[in-house]
Amino acid sequence: MSILDSLVIGAGQAGLSASFHLSRLGISHVVLDADERPGGAWQHRWDALTMRDVHGVAELPADSPPPRDGARANVAVPEYFAAYEQEHALPVIRPVHVDRVHDEEGVLVVHAPEGVWTTRTLVNATGTWTHPFLPHFPGMETFVGEQLHTVDYPGPEHFRGKRVLVVGGGASAVQFLGALAPITETLWVTRRPPVWRSDDFTPEAGAAAVALVEQRVAAGLPPESVVSVTGLMLRPQEREAERLGAYADRRPLFSQIEPDGVRWADGAFERVDVILWATGFRPAITHLAPLHLRSAAGGIQLDRDGRGTTAVADHRVQLVGYGPSASTIGANRAGRSAAKGVQRALRTAGVGVTSG
Repeated sequence: MSILDSLVIGAGQAGLSASFHLSRLGISHVVLDADERPGGAWQHRWDALTMRDVHGVAELPADSPPPRDGARANVAVPEYFAAYEQEHALPVIRPVHVDRVHDEEGVLVVHAPEGVWTTRTLVNATGTWTHPFLPHFPGMETFVGEQLHTVDYPGPEHFRGKRVLVVGGGASAVQFLGALAPITETLWVTRRPPVWRSDDFTPEAGAAAVALVEQRVAAGLPPESVVSVTGLMLRPQEREAERLGAYADRRPLFSQIEPDGVRWADGAFERVDVILWATGFRPAITHLAPLHLRSAAGGIQLDRDGRGTTAVADHRVQLVGYGPSASTIGANRAGRSAAKGVQRALRTAGVGVTSG
């Protein structure tokens, strides 16, 4: 079995960026992607989400982003990614469902039901979409209505005529309320009071948000998403929900779930038909567990005080789409950084690569 110089897991924006820069550096590699088609997590988004609705899709290296128009995001972005893969002849293999990576005498062995690959270095770009976070509450299993997570969201029409409880204080919760409040009855609960931005989201504000996430990653703590520290803003399409009071009538988190609703610690009860869990995601990195990359603090510590992509515990491993690069803002920069990290690791191992 031949040993690759590098291997990328995941063909979302960060993975494609890494592959592009690896190719530019002349580093032989393959990209293993779990989906049957190009598009990363975007292909799994709900049909009602348009390019005008999304927070933005940053352009891939040496390219321009798709237009911010009324096109469906789950069509436009996959088409953009597919064209990019073809134009740059990126070596993507799909579908491949990586379930384990381990070290064998100094070589990284990547296992999947579809095959086994060996590589000197690894770029992990698996993102978070396949690892939704669902909190547990007493009585959760007794609820007779629907419980859906963001990953299952079918679009607003599914909820018409139902009383929907939206749980979560992030951007997805705000978007769901914006879509649902004009057509059905909604309730909103969050663990903490939401933080609203009073100013525009400038590049400087984005950099400050990324810096906060970098601090956690530098300390080896589990990362928070960039979105979680930017604060919330209402877009024009959410102003009708605001007028209807969907955001003002926010309640603290309930204490238990009952068959037909939720109850608070003070005894207050609300009947609901649907619980929509907009409770976010966690990094999809369980396949890396055999490499023992986690710090004592529970996260994977990255180099350059959290600004880099190289795992401190193993310099052969790069993580993109993790921590500060888990957004379209940082994905391209992370892809370039990861390729440079791979180049350094190969040189340290005495493997000849181009200077780039």
